[in-house]
Amino acid sequence: MVSVTRTVFGELPSGGGTVEKFQLRSDQLSVDIISWGCTITALHVKDRQGKASDVVLGFAELEGYLQKQPYFGAVVGRVANRIAKGRFAVDGKEYHLPINREPNSLHGGFRGFDKVLWTPQVLSNGVQFSRVSPDGEEGYPGELKVWVTYTLDGGELVINYRAQASQTTPVNLTNHSYFNLAGQTTPI
Repeated sequence: MVSVTRTVFGELPSGGGTVEKFQLRSDQLSVDIISWGCTITALHVKDRQGKASDVVLGFAELEGYLQKQPYFGAVVGRVANRIAKGRFAVDGKEYHLPINREPNSLHGGFRGFDKVLWTPQVLSNGVQFSRVSPDGEEGYPGELKVWVTYTLDGGELVINYRAQASQTTPVNLTNHSYFNLAGQTTPI
């Protein structure tokens, strides 16, 4: 049996909206995900002795995710990874992206999917987040509708990505969690 709880995690500055936290819990694990960047903030799993520990790195408060940080737990995109020199061609047309990690465009640019508020929908065994990336956002062509679904199936966390583009465009989504299997409070 999976339970899903929904709470407020924080408020974005300048009236930018409310960030919610969703906790998915089964007998074997629990995961906390916030609507800012579809970010996994905690993943509690049991060790061999049955003691639960948080094995992903993250912050206890929203402010940590709003500062410059290494994409802890977020969904990155439109394209996860680097686009060399921020340039690519589709159908003979060259596109130029912002250079946010010299000399390349990294993880979707200055305002990638990790730096936006997603729309949540609670499911019986998880939560689905969605957003529309408008044509031209961070230099990418075409409108892109995106759905990221987190579900628990017993002891398994499943992340499903789905995208629908209005025209040909690069898409490569992933979750950018950092793990410390000894537990977040254990020094690396």
